[in-house]
This record gives sequence, structure tokens and C-alpha cells, in this order.
Amino acid sequence: MTRQTKTFLMDRFREMGIAPVTRHGQNFLIDLNLQHLIVEAADLGPDDVVLEVGTGTGSLSALMAPQVAALVTVEIDGHLFELASEQLIDFENVVMLHQDALHNKNRFDDRLLATLEEQLGAAPGRKLKLVANLPFNVATPILSNLLSVDHVPHTMVATIQKELADRITAEPWSKDYGALSVWLQSQCETEIVRILPPTVFWPAPKVQSAIVRLVIDGKRRQDIPDLRYFHQFTKAIFLHRRKFLRANVLAAMKNILSKTEVDEVLDSMQFGPDTRSEQLDVRNLLALTEAIRALAPNWHL
Repeated sequence: MTRQTKTFLMDRFREMGIAPVTRHGQNFLIDLNLQHLIVEAADLGPDDVVLEVGTGTGSLSALMAPQVAALVTVEIDGHLFELASEQLIDFENVVMLHQDALHNKNRFDDRLLATLEEQLGAAPGRKLKLVANLPFNVATPILSNLLSVDHVPHTMVATIQKELADRITAEPWSKDYGALSVWLQSQCETEIVRILPPTVFWPAPKVQSAIVRLVIDGKRRQDIPDLRYFHQFTKAIFLHRRKFLRANVLAAMKNILSKTEVDEVLDSMQFGPDTRSEQLDVRNLLALTEAIRALAPNWHL
């Protein structure tokens, strides 16, 4: 396996006459110890089907492939796809896809989902895991949308911007706490494994990064009666952070629920007029969602 160092990358890119593409969020992890840490955090096993979004040059892929049943790795950039193909040619359990992982910001591409379903169904007991150095520009929709697919992953381990990691793990009352925090924490144990300085990447980004680990909790998911409703409602009431909770709920339920109906719900839950959305923990937000859903079951954004 070729070691992905800064010198190696610069030489290969020079040979091919290419440069990292900013719009694809191409920042390559050049610290091999951190690549091993990512794989270790994922706790890979022989029944795992790994989804990797952002193959890059195939360095992380080559570490994972020998440990798992199958690796489905996706790369949008043609030059990188070619580089990674050379690195991964000897692994029969690797499926490389040259495409965008997302159909749009709200859902995955159908071809990718079909490939994952095929690999998961190839043998009994297989489970999905996401392990990736996620391109910064798609990290949020990738992590968020994976909780809405038919085959929800067992764990998600990813390198992302530290700012996003802070949002994922934020607690109520903090400046980073929002709809994404609620959506992921409502279904996962979330933790920051390691904070990474810009110097461990080439090209070095202008911000810090972090390795995050999310372990999906089946019971938490079962405790949410309508996942889509909960997701849409929490996004709606966090849309305007400066406004009070009442104003956010009224805006979301405009022309559906009256002010009196909204006030009765909030009063019954002892949420005062100065309560803000970011004060509510997951349990309270789920209770609020269900109270609203009882009155407006067919609401959607």
C-alpha cells in the first residue's frame, strides 16, 4: 500500500497535471496514524459493509478493505477515481462508484442506495457502517440523511470540520445547539474522537477538523413515532434562533393551527413566553413534536 504523504500527493498530482479541487472539498489526510485512528474508531469486522464518501486516492480505503465484507466507496472527481483505482485494483470486495453520493441535499443517489442494498443482502448478518474523510461541503447532508435511509448504519465515523462536530455534540443552551444536534442526538451516541489541526491535511484547510463517532441507538429511534415529522418540525422551530419558541411554532404552523391552539400546547408543557427553542433538550422537543402532531398530523414543510 502506498503511504499517502504530502510529498507523494504533490508528486502524483504534478504527474497528472492536476490540483486539488476546492469545490469538492479536497483536503487529504496525510497523517497515517490518524487514518489508523479512524479505522480503529469504526471497530470494523468481517460482517461490515462500509460506505466511504470521498475515496480520494484510496489510502483510507486500502486500510479498511482487508477487514470488512465489502467496501462501497464513492468519488465524484474523475482524476481521483483513476488514482484510487490503481491503489485498490487488487481488492475484490471493493466497489468503486464514480458519481455524486447525493441526488440532492435531502437524499442519496438511487444507484448508491441500490449498491449498498446489494452488498448488505449478499450474506446474512451484514451491517452498514460509514467511515470517511468527508468532503466538508457534503458532511452535513451525508450524516443527516443516513438516518433516513432504509438500511440505517450501525456506526458513523467521519472526519469533518470542527465547527460541525461542535454542532453535532452541542448541549441545550449553547450557541452550537440546533436542529442538527437534536436530529443526530435523538438517535445516536455522539462523541468527538480527536480534534485535528490544519497541518495534518494537504492542502491545509483554514479551519480545525475533528474525527467524530456516532453510534446509532435502536431504542432511541423506536421512541420517535414519526421520524420525518420530528425532523421537519425541529428544523422549522430552529429556523430563526433569535425568536422565541412560540413565534417559531406559530410560523411553522401558519394557517394550520391557531394562536390559541399553539398557546394551549405550550402552556400544557409549562413553556413560558420567553422560552427559546435552544433551551429544549431532545426529550422535551420530542414531547412538543407529538403534542403538535396530535393536532396537525398531516403537516409538512
